[in-house]
Amino acid sequence: MSLDRDVRADAWLSYSKREEQGRLTLFLGAAPGVGKTYAMLSRAHELMMQKVHVVVGVVETHGRVETEKLVLGLNVIPRKKIKYKHHILEEMDLDAILKIKPKVVLVDELAHTNMKTSRHEHRWQDVNELLDAGIDVYSTLNIQHLESLNDIVQRVTGANVNETVPDAFFQRLKDIRLIDLPISELLERLKQGKVYVSEQTQYALNGFFKPNHLTALRDLALQFVAENVDIHYRENGHSVGKIIPIQSHLMLVIYDEKFSESLIRRAHRIVERRNTRWSVVYIERGSPKSQKTFAVTQTLSLARQLGAETHFIYHENIASAILETAYYYGVSQILLECPVRWCIASPKFYYIFRKILFNPHPFEVTFMQNDDLIKNHQQPMPKMTIARKITLKEVTESIVIITLGLLCASILDRYVGYNDLALIFILTVMAVAVRTQMLITILSVFACFILYNYFFIEPRYTLQISAHEGVITVFLFLGCALVVGRLASQLKEKIRNLKVANSIAMQLQDLERKLSNCLTLKDVMDIAKMHMETTLQANVWLQIGNHHQNIDALSEKEVVAANWTQKNLQPCGHFTKTLNQSDWWFIPLPLQKEHGVVGIKYLQRKKQLSFEEQRLIALMIEDIIQTASRIQLSLQLEDARVTNETEKLRSALLSSVSHDLRSPLAAMIGAADTLRYFGKEVPEHDRIELLDMIHSEGGRLDRYIQNLLDMTRLGHEGLTLARTIISIEDVIDSAITRLTTYQPNLKIDTYISSNLLEISVHPALIEQAIFNVLENAAKFSPPHVPIVVNVTNYEDQMLQIDVIDKGVGIPEDEREEIFNMFYTMQRGDRNPIGTGLGLTIVKAIVGAHMGKIEALSAFETYGTLVRIQLPLNLTKE
Repeated sequence: MSLDRDVRADAWLSYSKREEQGRLTLFLGAAPGVGKTYAMLSRAHELMMQKVHVVVGVVETHGRVETEKLVLGLNVIPRKKIKYKHHILEEMDLDAILKIKPKVVLVDELAHTNMKTSRHEHRWQDVNELLDAGIDVYSTLNIQHLESLNDIVQRVTGANVNETVPDAFFQRLKDIRLIDLPISELLERLKQGKVYVSEQTQYALNGFFKPNHLTALRDLALQFVAENVDIHYRENGHSVGKIIPIQSHLMLVIYDEKFSESLIRRAHRIVERRNTRWSVVYIERGSPKSQKTFAVTQTLSLARQLGAETHFIYHENIASAILETAYYYGVSQILLECPVRWCIASPKFYYIFRKILFNPHPFEVTFMQNDDLIKNHQQPMPKMTIARKITLKEVTESIVIITLGLLCASILDRYVGYNDLALIFILTVMAVAVRTQMLITILSVFACFILYNYFFIEPRYTLQISAHEGVITVFLFLGCALVVGRLASQLKEKIRNLKVANSIAMQLQDLERKLSNCLTLKDVMDIAKMHMETTLQANVWLQIGNHHQNIDALSEKEVVAANWTQKNLQPCGHFTKTLNQSDWWFIPLPLQKEHGVVGIKYLQRKKQLSFEEQRLIALMIEDIIQTASRIQLSLQLEDARVTNETEKLRSALLSSVSHDLRSPLAAMIGAADTLRYFGKEVPEHDRIELLDMIHSEGGRLDRYIQNLLDMTRLGHEGLTLARTIISIEDVIDSAITRLTTYQPNLKIDTYISSNLLEISVHPALIEQAIFNVLENAAKFSPPHVPIVVNVTNYEDQMLQIDVIDKGVGIPEDEREEIFNMFYTMQRGDRNPIGTGLGLTIVKAIVGAHMGKIEALSAFETYGTLVRIQLPLNLTKE
């Protein structure tokens, strides 16, 4: 079956525009190391042999010898040098490439993030500009960098990929090449050091490069390539006017909503057995009837919950709409309900089945009996009902328009002598048709027919017609008026539907834009309430889990109804059959973790909602559900990270108990035994030293136990942090006071910015972390040289605490290792008299607070700077 000419024209126009721009060729891989850059460079050498002007914009070899050899002989555009934070970095020189304007440019690592001072934030935006300039681009990408697969990759591999490319960018693809390797071969390359340097190999094998991870990524890459091949195939098919589907895609067609839910469930079972994509299409000939609104909305919502794509189509010819939609979306199988009694009784359904069955097309068509219809086969046939009631306003407007048309015709007949008065009445009918519904238009046609015959056809002021020409004229007028009125009424209905669809799209776009910036459930609830109240002209109340808005807005019975909806995930209240005496309409929000509920109370009570209102509310609620689910998932990931850091802390504590407690106990026991058994023989001076040792080691032991008690609080009651909003100055002063109690000669200079914000932390843990860092610095700082504590805000998002000493410093290659458990060295935390908890525990505390700690060089040749950064916004919903 040939496609509609408008579709073909649009396809040709889109194709011609793409031909004027540069073309993108993508070398896609499932993981690093499969040979994407190697394949791209090999293709570049082939093009050079064909005298094609090829340049290298940017290629990352990652030290791979085979790849570096392929770069030789190619025209490499020197990279632009950018100064950033006292460092000279290199980026692709976009302007130089645009100036040269080669035929093909190689741009490696499409998902790369550019420096902040670059023109574009991402490399794929640079590629966009090159394509717009008419330059063909060859680029590489791993499948985990695709934006739509980001959450799937994270669940499969546990890796959070920050650099992604939006799916819309790939509409510019001209060609896609899948570069693949068997998993065993890729792992062998990794072990041989051909993917990463040797230090990273074992880490990669234990993490991202697990066989099951690679298998899942290969599957995703194959699916992406297959989908893009199918999209390009359909686009080319549109341009030539014919498509043969090549992928399995089932489309369920709904044109009666009464028994559609059972059809959708049956279709879903078929799809699961076949493991294929599927869509649900609802086709409406005109404006939906009022009694259909809720049923259609529920039907399409159920389909989306079961994983289907849903499409709502207005079309006068249902059979044509079915076939055109199937061609457009590349469907392979059409699933239709087969109500046998209706096919016999209704010409409309008989026509649908006849046209689909007897017209040539490439689709597999399946007719399915509806179980619910069979059970209810004794119910009477559905009766055709008027779309909506005729209003007094429409009748009045029609009478006024017809009267004006009659007056206009009378003036032209009497004073101008114009004879073709039938045109005046046809215009009158058109004016009525564009302002009223079809029934009034038909009545207006006959009214104008009678008026035209009575006042202007000889003999006048009678309904008789004297001449045969007059009879022909009158009946031609009647036919023309009916056709014109019908067309005008249809045009009005289509314009109305387009306006409604555009309004819904704009409202949803605005809501999605606002929700995309939400970081907490409270933000979601506030924005959803404000937007829905403005759009629906109603009062809106939301509750998600235990988080709710002003509960006083509801009565006691309404609170019970809202809780019932949240618990049972069923709507209740107004517009439903449950507690329908209430003015509030409660709609459930099925979420991942804690369900929610939305309450809507219209300012002016309505008996029923239009289809468009039902559809808009359903789509807005879906957006709210998706955003709230995303935030719940992010909170779960944050909790998982806190739990992980807490478990690391607990392991460090348990491992350090035997190491830290035995030393002071052994010293105390030895000194006590000496005094007990040899007390009289020990000189007074030595006796005092032993007593001082017992006192000192007892103090050490007390500090260790205090450390242990403070740390284990982290695991109390479900491993949660009891955060308190405090001033960091108080915490630092407390830590310094504790330390100077044991080391009174220690000098500490503090410099705290005046504009610091308060921070929400666990006070005892952060104090202990600062105490440990200061104690560590005191051991290696020269005598009488003060330790410096500097506290500032870092980019208005982090609180930064720098502890600086003027000791010998820590070599650069050991600065990460000092945070490891029991790392022994003569400098830093792990010397023979180290605490054992020290910096390892500090790192665990800071990590549990979602912060970070690092050791740096304080001065060029000496000194150590330990930097702690804590997020300012640590409160959770």
